[in-house]
Order: sequence, then structure tokens, then C-alpha cells
Amino acid sequence: MPTDTMTQDITEEIRGLFDTQVGHFADKSARWLFSQKENVQGLIRILAENLEEHLDFQRLTVLNRSFVDDTLRDLQSDMVFSVPFRDVTQGEDVTVYILIEHQSTVDRMMGFRLLFYMCQIWNEQRRALERSRVPKSRWRLRPILPIVYYTGSQRWETPLSLSAVMDVPEVLSRFVPRFDTLFLGVKETDPEALTKTDHLLGWLLRVLQEDESDAGSLYDTLQATLRYLDTLPTAESVQHKNAILYLYHLILFRRPETERESLIQLIQSHTIDTEVRNIIMTGAEALIEQGIEQGAREATIENMLAVLTERFPHADVNALKPTLEAIADLNRLKQLNLSASLVPSFQAFQHRLEA
Repeated sequence: MPTDTMTQDITEEIRGLFDTQVGHFADKSARWLFSQKENVQGLIRILAENLEEHLDFQRLTVLNRSFVDDTLRDLQSDMVFSVPFRDVTQGEDVTVYILIEHQSTVDRMMGFRLLFYMCQIWNEQRRALERSRVPKSRWRLRPILPIVYYTGSQRWETPLSLSAVMDVPEVLSRFVPRFDTLFLGVKETDPEALTKTDHLLGWLLRVLQEDESDAGSLYDTLQATLRYLDTLPTAESVQHKNAILYLYHLILFRRPETERESLIQLIQSHTIDTEVRNIIMTGAEALIEQGIEQGAREATIENMLAVLTERFPHADVNALKPTLEAIADLNRLKQLNLSASLVPSFQAFQHRLEA
């Protein structure tokens, strides 16, 4: 694939994942991070290093979420993967499902949600066996490794269990389903626990830990992370590239505008990859264009309201502002701005606005 086409494809992917008009950075960045199998492996290494050697991450597969109920699909941020288990002592392969649930806020019902998602995954496994006409005597469901990846600032103190949201007499406790869950609270984890694994993900999460810290602390952590990036072997150039893009967007969406230029310059100084530089420059240009258009929209609306107020002083002109601000098309706003000077009455302008 030609470099220009590759750059365009990756740029579109980045814009889609980190588009501020579509969703917020926390969920989209988590989804992008763990779309890379190396980062799923890094997460397991941080949380349960003893499991890492048993899982064949080179054969990890990202699964779609078609089995999730349509009414819930837009409300959740779970990611599901399948990965073969290395230590096969029986005649057939054992596949482990990994469920990563990203949270930016504390949810007391998380234990129930995890069980609900897990049951849907198992139900889809059952359906697949049924569709394949496998004899029921050979049906085997796959184990699921649930992980909660939490990036919020509030301390998570609610246990990840069903019993935490139940008033259960001791005599009935044995009837409440139980399962282990791995939990990573990024903001409250000891920084050394993230970086001691010597995995790139841990260093990226160190910067995420500081996303609300003072400028000096963030700068020092970012610089240390970039130095670590410089030590990666050439064979890991794709990971280096993705890490740079993640850090760039983290700065873009999580730091004040007054800090961005110096931090982005620091990031750029640690990459010689032309493709990455082009993506960063394209992103910056897109933001500038977005800012210019937003400024034009705001100026057009303010001018329109001023004209209407002068022409129709007794009308409730400001009541129109929310409706006007909801119009994304700058050309339509310009047409309405012209109409504000020409319509015979305020009611006539309202009719044009509603048309």
C-alpha cells in the first residue's frame, strides 16, 4: 500500500476513534489501546503475570459484540477477545475469552453487569455449537477472564461482586454466584506497579495517571515515557507509532490549550516517522479548521440575534439561541442571518427557522 494511502487510512481511523463530536476520549482511547493485542498482553502482565505465559497472545482474536442485546450495546464499553491456552493436556484446544470492561465512573452494579455480559457470551457459544450441530455430549463452554479497566479519578471502593448489591442472610450466601474479576484502577495504582513490568502499556498508563496533574508533573512523566519509547527495538516500530499517536491525542483532549504546543513539540521530537508526523499535522490542521468554523458559527448566531433584537425589541429573541446553536450547517445559519434583516415579523423568522 502506498505511504500516502496508508497515512490517509490511519488518519481516518484516528479521527473516527477520537472525534470529539462523537464521543469522549476515555472510552474511545481505551477501545483503541486494546484493539492492539500487545496491549491486551500488557494488561494481563500488569494484573496477573502468572497467567501471561499460559496464553498465546499471537493468536488473540478481537471478537465482535453482535451477541450483546441491542438495547445495551450503545451503553457499554466492553471489549471481548479469544485467546488460545498454551498448556493443552487434553485432546482439543482450550480457548479463553477475555472480557475487558472500561469504566470512567464508579458503578456499584458492576458485579451484576459483568455476570450479565458473561452469560451473553456463553449463550452465544451455545448457539454456535447448536448451529454447528455438535452433539450435546461434546458441548463445552469456554472460560471467561473478566477485567475492569477503570480510568476515573474517584476511588473505587465497591466490591466487584453480586453480594455487594444484595442483603443476603449468611444461610443463603452460598446461592449467590461468585467469580473472580481482575481490576485495574489506573489513577490509584502505584506508578512502579505499572512500569516494573517493562511493557509499553504500563508507561502509557503512567501518562494517563497524570492527565489531571500540574503541568510539571505531566511533562516529566511524558518525557520519561518517550525516553522508554526510544529504547524499543526497530521490530516494534508499529507499537512506537501507535504509542506516539495515543500520547498526542491524550494531550490534545486532556490538557489545556495553553500547554498543548510545548507538549506536542516534545512528542514530535521523539519520532522521525514521517507518517506519524503527517497524522499529527493533519490532526492539528483539522482542529484549526474546526475552530475557525465554530468561531464563524458563533459570530453568525450572535449577529443574527442582535439584528432580531433591534428589529423586534419586544420578542423573546434569546429563546431562539439553543435552536440556532444546534444547527451544524454554517451555510444555513448564513441564510437565516440574511432572513433576520428581511422578514416582516418575528413570527415569520420563526417559521423560517422551523422550516
